[in-house]
Parts: sequence; C-alpha cells; structure tokens
Amino acid sequence: MRYKTIDNDILFDDIFRLERLQQMGDPLERLNDIIDWEIFRPTLELIYEKDRKSNAGASSYCPILMFKILILQRYYNLSDFQTEYQILDRHSFSRFLGLVRSSAVPDEKTIWRFRDNITKLGLERDLFELFNEKLNNEGLLVSEGKIVDASFVEVPRQRNSEEENKHIKENDCIPESWESNVHKIRQKDIDARWAKKGSETFYGYKNHIKIDAKSKLIDEYTSSSAELHDSKVIELLIGDKSDENCDFYADSAYTGERCEEIIKKSDMNNKVNEKGTRGNPLTDQQKKRNKEKSKTRSRVEHVFGFMEYSMNKLYVRSIGFKRASTIIGLINLTYNLFRYEQIRRLQLM
Repeated sequence: MRYKTIDNDILFDDIFRLERLQQMGDPLERLNDIIDWEIFRPTLELIYEKDRKSNAGASSYCPILMFKILILQRYYNLSDFQTEYQILDRHSFSRFLGLVRSSAVPDEKTIWRFRDNITKLGLERDLFELFNEKLNNEGLLVSEGKIVDASFVEVPRQRNSEEENKHIKENDCIPESWESNVHKIRQKDIDARWAKKGSETFYGYKNHIKIDAKSKLIDEYTSSSAELHDSKVIELLIGDKSDENCDFYADSAYTGERCEEIIKKSDMNNKVNEKGTRGNPLTDQQKKRNKEKSKTRSRVEHVFGFMEYSMNKLYVRSIGFKRASTIIGLINLTYNLFRYEQIRRLQLM
C-alpha cells in the first residue's frame, strides 16, 4: 500500500507542477499553442530524402521533433550534451516536444548530425523565409520603416600564438605545424576573427539584421566574421521591393557615400543618424535630429536585448563560418517565433 501511495503522490506532484507552470506562464507552452509546426515539415523532410541501400537500421526521428529540439537549444543556448540532458530531466522540455517518460530521446550526436545536415543543405535560410512568408501574409511585416544593426556572436576563444593568428589572417588557411595533428585542426576555427568595440574585445562572428520598425520582427539577416564593419553588408540587407519608400534607420556606422548610394538605390528614405568628425562636431540641430531618429532606431536594441538575456547570450559552440551561419539563422528564426507569440498574445489582451 505504501508504494501505491507514493505513486499517487508523484502523480499529484506532476499535476501540481504543471498547474503552477501554467499560472506562472511557461513560454514553451505558449509557443506550442500558437505555432503550427507542420508548416516546416516539407522543408525539414528534405534532410531525409536520400536513397537507402536497405530498410535495415533504426528509423529516423520525426523531423518536427528534431527541429523543435533545435529551437529549444537556441532559446536556452545549450550545448548538444546539455540539450539531451535537459530533455531527459525537465518536464517542460518533454511537454514541449510531446514526449512521455517511455519516449526515446535523441542523443547529442543525433542532434549534432541533424543540425549539420541543415548546414549542408542550407535549409536554415529556407526555414527562416518560410516563417517570414507567414508573417507577411498575416500583415506583420508592414513596411512602415526598417532598422538595420549588427551584434557580435562569440565563439570559444582560440589560444593561438601571435604568429599563428597572423598566418591565418593573411593566408586564410591553417599553419603548416597543425597539419599533422588532425584532432587539433578539428578544434580550430580559422574563419572567426577578433574585433574590438570600445574597451571590449570579441572573438567570433556578427549577426547583421534588418527589422520591421513597427513589429520588431526580423525581416532579413546575414552573417560575417566579427572584424567586418557593419556598413559593409548593407546591400545584402536592403533593396527588396518591400523596402521601397520605407524610412531607413541606422546608427552613424552606416554613414558615408557608399551607404548613401545604396539607400538611395533601394528607394528608401535616409534616416541614418548623422556623424560628427574631428574639427567638425555635430551641431545642436543635428543632435536634435539624431535624438528624434533614435526613438525609432533604438527599437533594434530590444531585439538584441531579447537574444542576450532571454536567449542566454549570443554565443555559439561551433567550428567554422558555415556552421556558425546556420546557428545565427536559427537564432533569428527562434527570436521571430517568440516575438510572433508575444504579438499575438498582446493582441488578445
């Protein structure tokens, strides 16, 4: 009888915890309630479209399950090992994924392999654009103004010598001394770069985004190594037909003749913050205009703030630009999923 009582107590505790989570507001439950995950299936199933020599071997995990695991991973910024562990350990993760205690859970290697297949096929861009098509159809990308900015995405720092770093930067290849050590090469990222902003030093890549000024949804993105100046990729972010006649907001990093030409060519209204120079500081009138523009431009900081704090920092554990770009794409898609849920929830209040 005692064993039966314990089982009932455990069942009661599970129900109580679920009720408390619902009262407190489980973000994963809210996301599940609003997102139709099936829209991603046709794209995700491309991963499994390869000829098999036989029907032998274990069947693949559901692509929707694996995709939702990647969204979980990005929202909580977990390693592959920690992702597997937390799915096994946390009720909220299992519930989000539709798993029960007896369900098989993908291990860390399976999670890595699924994400790597997305990288090989370049599907992160397709998935992002697929969801943005839904946002556009629902009138959430309203084209009343666009804001562009960039943020550092750090990776594990490399402990190379000054000479090794110089060789990598100048030749874009590994030093000869590494060639005999296969294990060392696998752990070295020769695509990431160092960059300094103010007194802070960063190592890794950049996430360049264009957001809709009204909804704060990410409309377009691209990625680069960390040392590239923000303005160098502006032509990859704007120029779409939906940008025509929109106000274009950005900080003073996007000033200069080249940027002005690209903004004009895109038929956008230039609302970039003006920049003072040595011997030619901003006038009071220019400062006033910048302050007014910044009321809108600063909305992009809300996006990066969500990524930094709610998504536990812009940090990836990968090697090489291609894999980092996949994760950056998934970060942006994850943000849009949660922002979409928030918009719809606020509309119902």
